[in-house]
Formats: sequence, C-alpha cells, structure tokens
Amino acid sequence: MEYSIIPGILEKDWPSIEMKIQQVLPFAKAIHIDLIDGKFAPSATFMDPQPFKKYTKDAFFELHMMVEEPINYLKPFSDAGFQRFIGHIEKMSDQVEFVAKGQLLGEVGLGIDQDSELDKIEVSFSDLDILLFMTVKAGASNQEFAEKNLEKIKKTREKTFIPIEVDGGINDQTIFLAKKSGADRFVTTSFIFKEAPQEQYKILQETLLH
Repeated sequence: MEYSIIPGILEKDWPSIEMKIQQVLPFAKAIHIDLIDGKFAPSATFMDPQPFKKYTKDAFFELHMMVEEPINYLKPFSDAGFQRFIGHIEKMSDQVEFVAKGQLLGEVGLGIDQDSELDKIEVSFSDLDILLFMTVKAGASNQEFAEKNLEKIKKTREKTFIPIEVDGGINDQTIFLAKKSGADRFVTTSFIFKEAPQEQYKILQETLLH
C-alpha cells in the first residue's frame, strides 16, 4: 500500500492560502484545499477558484467541499486546475449525479463526516476514486482527533481497496492509528504548519515507516 501525506489548507483569505501553498510546494506532491460555505459548518473559507490557477500546474490540487450541493463547485474549480474533487454526502441531494459529473472532470470521491454512518453512502465503492473520513467534526482545524471514527475506516477497508483518506487531528501520534485502521492518505492541517512545514512533513513520513 502506498501512503501519502497531504498538506491541508483551511483559510478565510487568499494571502493566507497563498503563503501556505508556497511553503509546501517544494515538497508536497498534492495539496488539499478546504472549501466551506458557512452553511455546512458555521465557519466559511475563501471561495474563489480563480487565484489558484497560478499554482495548480505545480502540484496536484484536491478540493474538499464542505458545502451545500458540492456539484455546483465542480466545474469552476476544475477550470482553475483542480484534479480531485471530494464532496460531503451530508449536504448532497444526489450522490450518483455528483460522482458522474466529477468523473468527467478528474478524480472524484465522497466525504463522510464523523457523525454519518456508512450506510448513508449510496454509490458503489467501485465508482469512486477515494473515500474521505473525518476524524473530527468537519469545518474547523485544531480539533482533537476522535478515535471512535476509526471503526468506520476499518469496516470500509474490509470491503474495498480504493484509497481511504483521513482528515482531522492528524499528527505524529494519530497518523499511526489511522494507518493501522486501513487509511492510506492523511491530510494534515494545523500540525504541518505549526512549525517549519517541511520538517513536520518529514516527522509524519518517518512515523508512517514504523
């Protein structure tokens, strides 16, 4: 199984996003951008896809949509160069339609918040490029990792070989627990930007080797 660590960026303004992109571009193969509309969760992030065009040729950008009807954001962010699209099932009226449209634009997956159960997924795993599980309540960084969420990852890994991404509270302790549960992609937001991002990234890489 190939493991990957993906820096996550959750910010309200473009200068903060740009600064973090520039910090991780030298070493990150993929960058995870959080999109929150203020309806899915109380907070809201920067929502304009256009400025990202400056960077989307330099790394693989994935969009994590914590929004109402994520299908509406697929085309604008695809036009800006994003290549992977993850929409949350909780505010999505038609999972099948979302996945079908996403497949035309790049890789597509579904996000499952910590309080949602697996039986809420209405699409065959074989139609997805990725499943993302929250290990905190979706919508804010700096939350504490909740181990109870790992059970869903274990159950999913027993059923499918598709990539499973974990988002929320990932640090040098919790990444090992997530890996043991069957996850192979790990989004790290506050941990990687806490100090020198490249050094923090290396710490996570070394933890995955054990």
